[in-house]
Amino acid sequence: MKGSNLVPSTVKNVLFIMCDQLRWDYLSCAGHPTLHTPHIDALAARGVRFTRAYVQSPICGPSRMSFYTGRYMHSHGSTWNGIPLQVGELTMGDYLRPLGVQTVLVGKTHMVADREGMERLGVAPDSIIGVRVSECGFDPYERDDGLRGRNGMGGGQTKRARYDRFLNEQGYGGDNPWHDWANSAADEGGGIASGWAMRHARKPARVSEEHSETPYMTRRAIDFIRESGERPWCLHLSYIKPHWPYVAPAPYNDMYSADDLVPVVRSEKERQEAHPVYREFISRRVSRTFARDEVRNEVVPVYMGLIKQIDDQMGVLFRFLEENGYFENTMIVFTSDHGDYLGDHWLGEKELFHDPSVKIPLIVYDPSRAADQTRGATCDELVESIDLLPTFLEVFGGVPVEQTHRLEGRSLLPLVRGARPADWRNHVISEYDYSVQSACAALGVAPQDARMFMVADRSWKYIHAIGFRPMLFDLSADPDELHDLGADPSHEAVRQRLAAVLSAWALRLSQRQTRSDQQIVNMRGGAEKRGILIGVWDEADVGRELWSGYLSDRAE
Repeated sequence: MKGSNLVPSTVKNVLFIMCDQLRWDYLSCAGHPTLHTPHIDALAARGVRFTRAYVQSPICGPSRMSFYTGRYMHSHGSTWNGIPLQVGELTMGDYLRPLGVQTVLVGKTHMVADREGMERLGVAPDSIIGVRVSECGFDPYERDDGLRGRNGMGGGQTKRARYDRFLNEQGYGGDNPWHDWANSAADEGGGIASGWAMRHARKPARVSEEHSETPYMTRRAIDFIRESGERPWCLHLSYIKPHWPYVAPAPYNDMYSADDLVPVVRSEKERQEAHPVYREFISRRVSRTFARDEVRNEVVPVYMGLIKQIDDQMGVLFRFLEENGYFENTMIVFTSDHGDYLGDHWLGEKELFHDPSVKIPLIVYDPSRAADQTRGATCDELVESIDLLPTFLEVFGGVPVEQTHRLEGRSLLPLVRGARPADWRNHVISEYDYSVQSACAALGVAPQDARMFMVADRSWKYIHAIGFRPMLFDLSADPDELHDLGADPSHEAVRQRLAAVLSAWALRLSQRQTRSDQQIVNMRGGAEKRGILIGVWDEADVGRELWSGYLSDRAE
């Protein structure tokens, strides 16, 4: 990529691993005292663990679209789950495939295809272009978003998942075995205890461990790598867990107990002085449920078990890579699309901007010798999810200058290789559109105004909610974000400073995707060069070369 003076990369492949709803602090390498994740920890020991990584939106769909486009939610326009990424938005495969890189998916994307746009442009959904436009630019080796509803479909999928067929082939019956077997337990009478009811969380799933989702996706990733041939590849292995339903197969369902939980982070003052938007979110059913200690004591141990299963599968995957020489030429990235409140701040789910929701684990292993000096290091620079696509582009040999203007992230390779850029960012941005939530109606907010923006630096986190006072947290004095200073007169200067940062970000040029800055510079004076002479009084006012084709030395 332009501007890089790094040692040439020895990376041939990229393994881009994403978990769904994995908190940044639920790994032993991040300090969790009872949840031990030795295989993920071992990857961190070989790479760099970023301690201040943030997503561009704390909910699945928009967050993932930012990972896949390298652009903020405000730029790509997929503002909530189920809102399509419009046709024409460049995604990971569009950038990597021209470099000769197979760009392949195993697992979840939460992508919803812009069918209306495809129909308008005459793009057949079953064509190669149609499939890639519908899959964030990936070739779907195995697409599975999980979360089957009553019709057996999940996320943006339009056909039955291969995993369901696999379960049927193993003897698990029914049209929706994802729910009936992989994400449900057996009740006392032998019937189905649905995973949608969290009171069943500690019961073992009805599938055997080897047939559950996480091992299945690991095997499918290994299948692709075995079949990949000699061409470089970027494999996006995207696990569905530890996202709810909080159901785990034995032995992971009861591997942990309430004694293994870290204390919940919340205070009564938070509820007593709640910001209006925050107040509506803590009144939601999922938040009221997770506010109960008996719920946390039942559910969080299972969440931990699902993470332990992922770590064990990392062991399986990493052994395969080691035995077949892939650690020598494959960059490995381990991350999550957002976190999970689990009762912290009186909240369930994700969606607001406390660290349990908006901050993510991020580990980058680079096999290049240039990264030897940072192995096992932590990096506390502010990084964003949109930084991964520029990182992959640099690893695979860069991208033409004409394309880089579309990307709003920055390559992490300098940080991974111990060369911090002097102009590295000093704040991060995240956005949330709550227009589909009941909070919007309860607050009397029009859909176009139901938006929130977060700007955070090393010391402060500022949240702007359109139509309401801001929220503000002092991350140095109050790292648990328990005291909202958004209405405190003594912090007005801090609020104004961060509001100005957010305003400058909002005024950036992000929609001019068809011309780069350099192309714009090259266009200067172009009209005159083409003989379009505006405002000329006398021929002598401009150079004679510009009259070529209009004047001759003598009249005919």
